[in-house]
Amino acid sequence: MEGVEGNAASDSVPLAKWRNDFSRAFQYYLDRSTPHPVHRWLGTLAVAAIYMLRVYYLQGFYIVSYGLGIYILNLLIGFLSPKVDPELEVLDGASLPTKGSDEFKPFIRRLPEFKFWYAITKAFCVAFLMTFFSVFDVPVFWPILLCYWIVLFVLTMKRQIMHMIKYKYIPFSFGKQKYTGKQSGASSSGIKDRD
Repeated sequence: MEGVEGNAASDSVPLAKWRNDFSRAFQYYLDRSTPHPVHRWLGTLAVAAIYMLRVYYLQGFYIVSYGLGIYILNLLIGFLSPKVDPELEVLDGASLPTKGSDEFKPFIRRLPEFKFWYAITKAFCVAFLMTFFSVFDVPVFWPILLCYWIVLFVLTMKRQIMHMIKYKYIPFSFGKQKYTGKQSGASSSGIKDRD
């Protein structure tokens, strides 16, 4: 009896070591990809294109695509929403600054960009794997699902945009003024050249 338990324990040790090594290597490459958002999103677009080509080629798995679309819409709302909801801050007495004399509060997302990217990429990979199992190919009339998803998207984004307008926040940083460090040189230090 002890010999059987000893073999099972010795078999699980290499599996645990392999899983630990794989996890470390995966986290290493994930960490290295953090400062390269353009490359990450291009990779995600490639994964999305492969998934869409597979669905188009198979002419099925529309319910999987619909579920993927709902999940991505949910992630998008988290990405566009502030970490602390201004409606709750108003109840507490604190609010976003509305005048120049108010304290500056930077926009902090409820779902950071990296986690947003990672969740979308993982969702496309899972949906792609689901296309290999016929149990997920539920026969549906896909134009109805598409219309329903478009209506859901429009209503959700309208509500989100109205929230942005009401509480005066913009969830994007492009187009905003960027502050740089001190300029080097004699003109910035206040010293003028004399003849």
